[in-house]
Amino acid sequence: MSPLLKLYDSAIRSLERNGWLVPTLARLVFICVLFFYFWNSAFLKIDGSIFSPSAGAFGQIFPKAAEAVLYDVTKLTSLQRIVILLGTLAEFTLPVLIVIGLFTRLAALSMIGFIFVQTVVDVTGHGAKLGMLFDSSQALIDQRLMWTFLFLVMVFRGAGPISVDRLFSKPE
Repeated sequence: MSPLLKLYDSAIRSLERNGWLVPTLARLVFICVLFFYFWNSAFLKIDGSIFSPSAGAFGQIFPKAAEAVLYDVTKLTSLQRIVILLGTLAEFTLPVLIVIGLFTRLAALSMIGFIFVQTVVDVTGHGAKLGMLFDSSQALIDQRLMWTFLFLVMVFRGAGPISVDRLFSKPE
């Protein structure tokens, strides 16, 4: 059994020798699982232009205020317009930065903040149940914790070698 364990250990060490495997896989998982989730969400928030928020954006980000004015986007306050614009820009730009590996640590940290705000809005505005850890009937907290962990990998390990960040880094 010992030779098999040594072979396994040697293989894992060679894969992680330059620290490329985990951050590269984290970005790949992000592309496969979350990239289109965030991009589709961003497209639902615009009405022809990034500067023209849709009723969907109003309802997603300010559900109670939108319902109070029957989702009439002309009733948006200036602050609400700014929040919707910044949120939509974040949903478009942060995922792209992570995919290409540019400012990956900052983009991943920003995505963690975005997920926190998204979760607060889901619970307080949309009535979603946060649930408890390890409770599959209320999976919101488990889901958001898993997303956050994925981004934490990128915050601590960076983008990996196949990234724009690597082009700008000093050779080791």
